Amino acid sequence: MTTYVYGIAPADQRIPDGIEGVGDPPRPVRAVRSGDLVALCSDAPTELVAKHSDLLAHQHVVIEAGRDGTVLPLRFGEVSPDDENVAAILDERHDHYLHRMEEVAGKDEFNVKVHHDGDAVRQVVLADEPQLMSRHAGGEDNTPFGELVARAVAVRGRSDAALVERVLGAHAAAVARGPQAADLLADLWFLVERERRREFEESLRGLLQEHAHLRTQATGPLPPYSFADTD
Repeated sequence: MTTYVYGIAPADQRIPDGIEGVGDPPRPVRAVRSGDLVALCSDAPTELVAKHSDLLAHQHVVIEAGRDGTVLPLRFGEVSPDDENVAAILDERHDHYLHRMEEVAGKDEFNVKVHHDGDAVRQVVLADEPQLMSRHAGGEDNTPFGELVARAVAVRGRSDAALVERVLGAHAAAVARGPQAADLLADLWFLVERERRREFEESLRGLLQEHAHLRTQATGPLPPYSFADTD
């Protein structure tokens, strides 16, 4: 049976007993050791599908194993032919994994998705750029007024995305950008030291209070998947 891998930790780290992972019934988690590293593993289900229950089980293993230390998390769905192959990879990429664990130790990630409140941002744009109305009313520009406003909103969107990244990034150890989406100004991932979590969250609240046309969806703290770089 193939081996499912959840994450990598230092070999001397205490791993709680009795953790259960993916599968139906859930597979018990075991440690596969090589030198001073340990991989958190279980038997892989015969058919591995990203069901909600298995996604939660994967995350549960990473969180529980990391309560007393650092776990370099792998994303859902990582499998290996067997435990021996897992141990060989730990040995081969030993220095890389240790370095990445040092980078994420004591930190969690937060995801912040940013978008505009449509009505509010149009009001902001018109207040900041009254010339849009005067140019259109005076016949200086034949472009439909709605298009002029849409262009200004798009420009504002780029500056707002940069603002959010700059303000929140000041409280983070690292920032990663997610893929662009049509309905989002930005999809940002922040690696935040646990001691700075409060100031990060307060900075986000302050940003939204100061810029009422912004809307965000913030998720976290989460294991630092976006900064693990286990490939």
